[in-house]
Amino acid sequence: MEKATNRQRVLLEHLRPLNSSAHNYESSLSASACAAGDSAAYQRTSAYGDDVVIVAAYRTALCKSKRGGFKDTYPDDLLAPVLRALIEKTNLNPSEVGDIVVGTVLAPGSQRASECRMAAFYAGFPETVPLRTVNRQCSSGLQAVADVAAAIKAGFYDIGIGAGLESMTANPMAWEGSVNPKVEKFQKAQNCLLPMGITSENVAHRFGVTRQEQDQAAVESHRKAAAATAAGKFKDEIIPVATKIVDPKTGEEKPVTISVDDGIRPNTSVSELGKLKTVFKKDGTTTAGNSSQVSDGAGAVLLMKRSLAMHKGLPILGVFRHVFPRNQPYTCNLSDIMTFAAVGVDPAIMGVGPAVAIPAAVKAAGLEIDDIDLFEINEAFASQFVYCRNKLEIDPEKVNVNGGAMAIGHPLGATEFLRLFNLFTLIRAILGASVPSGEEVGGEDTGFRSEFNWVQIVNVGFRQGPPRKGARCVATLLHEMKRRGKDCRFGVISMCIGTGMGAAAVFERGDSADELCNARKVENHGFLSKDAR
Repeated sequence: MEKATNRQRVLLEHLRPLNSSAHNYESSLSASACAAGDSAAYQRTSAYGDDVVIVAAYRTALCKSKRGGFKDTYPDDLLAPVLRALIEKTNLNPSEVGDIVVGTVLAPGSQRASECRMAAFYAGFPETVPLRTVNRQCSSGLQAVADVAAAIKAGFYDIGIGAGLESMTANPMAWEGSVNPKVEKFQKAQNCLLPMGITSENVAHRFGVTRQEQDQAAVESHRKAAAATAAGKFKDEIIPVATKIVDPKTGEEKPVTISVDDGIRPNTSVSELGKLKTVFKKDGTTTAGNSSQVSDGAGAVLLMKRSLAMHKGLPILGVFRHVFPRNQPYTCNLSDIMTFAAVGVDPAIMGVGPAVAIPAAVKAAGLEIDDIDLFEINEAFASQFVYCRNKLEIDPEKVNVNGGAMAIGHPLGATEFLRLFNLFTLIRAILGASVPSGEEVGGEDTGFRSEFNWVQIVNVGFRQGPPRKGARCVATLLHEMKRRGKDCRFGVISMCIGTGMGAAAVFERGDSADELCNARKVENHGFLSKDAR
């Protein structure tokens, strides 16, 4: 045992950061294995101060595109207020920010990048602070947060901002140019062009998700969101935006301040939703009522090293943590694992992404599904949400406790998935004109068959679907975890992604990660070498 301990000491000394002070490893060396989930008797090494933490998270209200509170608001005027709030509410010198990464999807890349840079100047950031955009479709906002966390962990900078922005009023979904004819030879590539509603029908058909289950999920989403709004739960995360509403008939401008999500329908009922006609398939189950909403909004998250946050006296909302794998020696913290995962799935059933991404992220965190206290799972469509929840056997009381995209909305890069409400009529026109029997859509026996003219469908405005949540969900999740205190330690955010992907991240409530390692002693341990036997 003594030889094994000496070997650990030598190894730790070699791998100790050069800028760290001398450290007495005697108390932290042991042959015990560890598992995430409980506080432990091990003292953290200098790596503890390098944890990437979130000290502030804010969002705008989410409003219905083309008819809601932000229909006359420029996209950069949505992003600027949340960026400004991060600085003002933390008293942070904006020049200390190493980078701003904004998840965004629909706008042309160079234009949106310029708009975001402009928003940073509106918010008071100096020219020395760089900015870039990122597009992983529905997970663009979360990807931005993950990118910043990874950059801080890598030592590129100590403070960064991950954000999300989408104005589906200003930038509705559209496909620019023609589609490569080669797509007709590759089934998976064809499926990348499927309207999102068809992928929803595919999920419902393949996995037996009923219309009743979908409508009930939608009702619950609206009920929870309405209750959370009435209880003032969103007040701490929503930054009021002073803007204008323009009368479309007279052109008269009315100044307004938007501070409440305007897509929530408190009185929605299963019986009312049951009266709605299906949209994508004549005998299908997907309707306007059990799909997510097309929305406008923005959100932003401030991340930094824990040591810096503690030095500045900033509260720690959550930890975007590298956690030890289960049943590994304590020294495994020398090879930490980031608790973010992006995965690929069949494009024809893209909505199942969270069912694959969540286990991957949770496993990387050294946890199990049952260890997670809260889940924020996107509600692109009720079909995929219900499937993912059931597949992972998640307690419904832990999922989307304050409602989801079906009620609150989904402004692509900034929040949840979109509802193709404004394109429903167009879908009927296109699909109704091409229903002869032929190759089935998505390669599945969905009952919906046709020889699709892919170029025609894409050119009239059907793309893979909106990039989604991230910034909004991070803010909502962390504020809810803070409210619940010690009863809530770990939270997960996940979403499906158009063209067949999924993403997920694990967060830990800030004040639950104290000076003790996130691990627990176990009596029956695996020795580190033969010398310990």
